[in-house]
Amino acid sequence: MLTAVEKILFILAIVASLGLAQHFFRQAFAVIRRGEGSLAFDQLPGRVWRALDVLITQRTVFRARAATSLLHGFVVWGFLYYVLINIGDSLEGLFELNFLGDGPIGDLYRVAGDVLSVLILIGMVYFLIRRFVARAPALSIRENVTLHPRALPGIRRDSLIVGLFILIHVGARFVGESFQIARHTGDIWQPFATALAGLWDGLDGDTLEIAEHVAWWLAIGTILAFIPYFPFSKHMHLFMGPLNYFTRPDRASPGALAPLDFEDEEREQFGAARIEHLGQTQIFDAFACIMCNRCQDACPAYVTGKELSPAALEINKRYEIRGHMRPLAAGEPSPAPLLDFAISPSAVWACTACGACIEICPVGNEPMFDIMHIRRDQVLMESEFPAELQGAFKGMETSGNPWQMSDSRMAWAAGLDVPTVDDTDDYKILYWVGCAASLEPRAQQTARALVQVLQAAGVKFAVLGERERCTGDSARRAGNEYLFYEMASANIETLNEVAPPRILVTCPHCLHTLGTEYPQYGGHYEVVHHTDYLTELIASGRLDVAPEQGGANVTFHDPCYLGRHNGVYEPPRTLIEQTSGAPVREMGRTRNNSFCCGAGGAQFWKEEEPGDARVNVTRYAEAQATGAETLAVGCPFCLRMFTDAQGEAGPGGPAIKDVVELIAERLPQKEAVSD
Repeated sequence: MLTAVEKILFILAIVASLGLAQHFFRQAFAVIRRGEGSLAFDQLPGRVWRALDVLITQRTVFRARAATSLLHGFVVWGFLYYVLINIGDSLEGLFELNFLGDGPIGDLYRVAGDVLSVLILIGMVYFLIRRFVARAPALSIRENVTLHPRALPGIRRDSLIVGLFILIHVGARFVGESFQIARHTGDIWQPFATALAGLWDGLDGDTLEIAEHVAWWLAIGTILAFIPYFPFSKHMHLFMGPLNYFTRPDRASPGALAPLDFEDEEREQFGAARIEHLGQTQIFDAFACIMCNRCQDACPAYVTGKELSPAALEINKRYEIRGHMRPLAAGEPSPAPLLDFAISPSAVWACTACGACIEICPVGNEPMFDIMHIRRDQVLMESEFPAELQGAFKGMETSGNPWQMSDSRMAWAAGLDVPTVDDTDDYKILYWVGCAASLEPRAQQTARALVQVLQAAGVKFAVLGERERCTGDSARRAGNEYLFYEMASANIETLNEVAPPRILVTCPHCLHTLGTEYPQYGGHYEVVHHTDYLTELIASGRLDVAPEQGGANVTFHDPCYLGRHNGVYEPPRTLIEQTSGAPVREMGRTRNNSFCCGAGGAQFWKEEEPGDARVNVTRYAEAQATGAETLAVGCPFCLRMFTDAQGEAGPGGPAIKDVVELIAERLPQKEAVSD
């Protein structure tokens, strides 16, 4: 098809395009390597499969916005197929062959290309209209959120360039096929291109050949021109998104933070003040970001009007890196702190560490970890944090609890026969009561209910009593990693001495910290949430709970650190159905898409940042909307947050109870089963 001169020019264009692209990609990865730690490349087969699964199925994209996601899928699948098409068209141009021939394989190749071309064009027209004509609210970011000055014009420019490139590239190739069909005969395996070919009936063969030639150069030329631009475009996510899943470290839970090495005498920085202080995977996130804003739709802080947008955080990183790519790649210090361009201090402290942004992201980004790293810098390096947290820190240091209370940790058990590990070694379960259930009056009722249920089932259990201390979860989420380290080390020493067969908790934060994060420091324990354990007791016949006839309608709030962070969804629902005799009345946002109560990320110990609404009140309203008479929870902090929200909402809302309280209310009046 191509003349000798054209072939030479084409080969030179390929070399130039790929050469420039590899240069810019090398710069991008040089910037990524500036970060802390390293990308993960272990267990390659599993990582390859995970990346391909995400890329090919687009399943992570379909977590939200079903209609838009389907059109996005058409574009992605079509674009992936166009890799093969571009290879085929290039070979046909260079060697004048019929790529894949006219047999069954060639027929399948052509019909797939024909259909996907149309779907790509439809999808791109939709997305361009959505962004530039309809100006979809989902694509905007509220004005009170920090946004990089390059971001807004950059996103619009990139979207327009990429949109026009795809329309021209795919459109030219599609039209070129119609010219070829018009020169010869109709092709039943290209029905859409054949239909278009009917428009060219009046053109002679020479004209059609020239038109086909021009279309080929337009299609192939645009891809060669775009490839070097690709590393600078926001659409780099097509490549970096799957690669992000490939290189992301395996975490015991989505919220598991990596420890800091306080014994490294050469370490001068703790936490992240600048881009290069972030982990490599966090810098990678900036290149992978699809800029779809789904994370901000799921963020309780953003939804309630705070300054925090996890989407803006990633976008800001991307455009800051883009503006300083060459010096950053060369190892020069970043020109500005993260708090100057990426996120505001108010937004840093608005995060509830709920992990919803991680759960919803279609490309595996983890903006929550950026915020946790920034908090570490603010607390450990700058001593800048909300004043209210000082009290919680002091309480954990001096009293072993963030309430700053010196009361006995056994006061909650008054009148109950609750043995401590110092009283007996004949126990199968160590009940880790936790600070809330030990000291907070409403949560104490949960602890008492659990003891009643355990005794009814004949479970041999014990508690640490006065030896128990806070796990340090709030300190860690608030950025005080050193305080967490001290508390974890002391608790691990105690637990290793006791060597509990199994640890039972009512607090998901204790579940997460003891079971997921203490292993980082040598504390390896089997930890179980009380809803999980109670289902075991019922299933084994040790606990008999009769469903209430005509019982109350119950909805359930999935605590972030029980569900999203630790995967416990079904046990609480099983227990609720066991007691009420009816399925749970689910809220609109439930299970892995649950909306935070507002207590996590150390928010419980400080005033909520300014916004349009309070997180706990917003979530309680969702429970009210179900019409349920009872809002069941499985977390003492959720219990308190919703109790406060109930007070603000006034009468008529659902009663708030821990799941174990529902069980305790339904205990039969009979002798306990012996162990």
